[in-house]
Amino acid sequence: QVQLQESGPGLVKPSQTLSLTCTVSGGSITTNYTYWSWIRQPPGKGLEWIGYIGYSGSTYYSPSLKSRTSISRDTSKNQFTLQLSAVTPEDTAVYYCASVLYPTRVGTPPTEREYDFWGHGTQVTVSS
Repeated sequence: QVQLQESGPGLVKPSQTLSLTCTVSGGSITTNYTYWSWIRQPPGKGLEWIGYIGYSGSTYYSPSLKSRTSISRDTSKNQFTLQLSAVTPEDTAVYYCASVLYPTRVGTPPTEREYDFWGHGTQVTVSS
């Protein structure tokens, strides 16, 4: 059973960079055809796909967040990381990491049904 665990600061100041790490156990982030995602849910809103990093290291981002987003990985630690720059209070959300095996269309937001495993989520608040 694959398990994912998000970690990082729960409070970030406006204009700073939000940085979260997802640690994966029970599976490898280099497993063929698996894509490792970041998703968020602002208060009172639905899930929003931020982007993912594929098994080969290729990255894909939501067009609306692409200019501020970077996803990277450390294969030696079996972790992948989200960095979101120039945050504002609108970036306040619960942030999740999740995995998708064989996305229907690589580079586009997976449907909720496509996700195989999820982390528990971590609350990030942007406030001064």
